[in-house]
Amino acid sequence: MKGRSIILDHHKGREAAALMVNGVLDDLLIDDDSAPRPGAIFRAICDRPLKGQGGMMLRLPDGDTAFLRRGSGLRPGQPLLVQVTGYAEDGKAIPVTDRVLFKSRYAIITPGKPGLNVSRAISDDDRRDQLKGLAIEVDDGLHGMILRSSCMTGSVDDITQDVIAMQDLAQAVLSDADGTTPEALTEGDGPHTVAWREWTAPASVETENGGFERLGVLDQIEGLNDAFVLIEGGSLFVEPSRALVAVDVNTGNDTSPAAALKANLAAAKALPRALRLRGLGGQIAVDFVSISKAHRKQVEQALRAACREDPIETSLVGWTTMGLFELQRKRERVPTRGLI
Repeated sequence: MKGRSIILDHHKGREAAALMVNGVLDDLLIDDDSAPRPGAIFRAICDRPLKGQGGMMLRLPDGDTAFLRRGSGLRPGQPLLVQVTGYAEDGKAIPVTDRVLFKSRYAIITPGKPGLNVSRAISDDDRRDQLKGLAIEVDDGLHGMILRSSCMTGSVDDITQDVIAMQDLAQAVLSDADGTTPEALTEGDGPHTVAWREWTAPASVETENGGFERLGVLDQIEGLNDAFVLIEGGSLFVEPSRALVAVDVNTGNDTSPAAALKANLAAAKALPRALRLRGLGGQIAVDFVSISKAHRKQVEQALRAACREDPIETSLVGWTTMGLFELQRKRERVPTRGLI
């Protein structure tokens, strides 16, 4: 199966979306009804500050708790509009931010941050000028706006309708910000909506039930329960623990002097996809095959380039004294282990 394909289906009763590139599973979204979705917006109630950390614990509906990293100036009992930023580890509070965004396929509405901006990924000057004019035309004067890179190919009518819908949603949510009890104001986007919003490159779309089975997605999903990932010139093992995700890189049968560098470069290229498909984030420790310090820079450059193409925010921390490479990755996806 050549090209890009988006398959919208359900897996074990959960809404799911898969992105296939030349017949290989490249991305996977599975809903998790046990926790609020990233992007969900709540009116939370400040509960108690965490002294020494500068954070604030918040009360959410249904007895859930959230953690706001920057909580200075807040007082217990104060209502606050917050947005879920990711999934929490077991037993920990839901991570949230007070910098609420309203994101859709073509636009991001930014309350409290005025300004009209066009994605820098759109380099065509004529198109940028057209989009700037469109932004001025639909600006409601209440919120900031960012027109996303997908606007490069979107029609003016579609973009306009999308922006107006997001502005209306933002205004409706902000009008409910005050209150004395926690309340869910939006539920966040499910996998099908996120796929439409984020997978904007040209692709065929399959929406009929059973698409995962017909198009070979199920077989590849089942393989994600295995820590083993085959790469060119070797393999890597991706093994999550409570504290961090450990990644071990190994060479194959090649015993040439260049084998270690070859396997490490292949691992650097494959790692973001392996983590993305498994929904893994947090602290990542990679045990690359031992190489000279002169070759480490090549591996780091390859890993940086691969992470730049990945949709999930990842920070490259660097090499430890023991020769491990550390990354910090946003917990934006639900871990697929246990769901598949």
